[in-house]
Amino acid sequence: MEKTFFMIKPDAVRRGLIGEVLSRIEKRGFVIERLELCQADENLLKAHYAALVDEPFFPDLLAYMTSGPLVIGVMFGNDVIASWRLMMGATKPQEALPGTIRGDFAQAAGANQSIENVVHGSDSAASAKREIGLWFNEV
Repeated sequence: MEKTFFMIKPDAVRRGLIGEVLSRIEKRGFVIERLELCQADENLLKAHYAALVDEPFFPDLLAYMTSGPLVIGVMFGNDVIASWRLMMGATKPQEALPGTIRGDFAQAAGANQSIENVVHGSDSAASAKREIGLWFNEV
């Protein structure tokens, strides 16, 4: 069994999509092992997005990710990392296919169209381990 980290971002929390996202995870047969509602701080987000802190869009990303609560979790199942990434859909909402979470719920409008994309998921086993440790204070 494989584990991954997932996040339901502030735009989805604001729009009442937590239940919809969690339902899709469970309907796919994945098991939610940990789940927490939290408010991310700047230091945690800088650590999470370490590869992006020097990008020109990072201040907008930081403002968005601190704009409200988010849901973090750990799920497990067979091939969960790749499967969850397919379920999420393309990062840019305007490129996400219908039937994916982003394709069905992300709103491609405004300056932050590729930032406000409803969900996040680790892109590899190494990232999952790092992100789980970071967000759940496990060293």
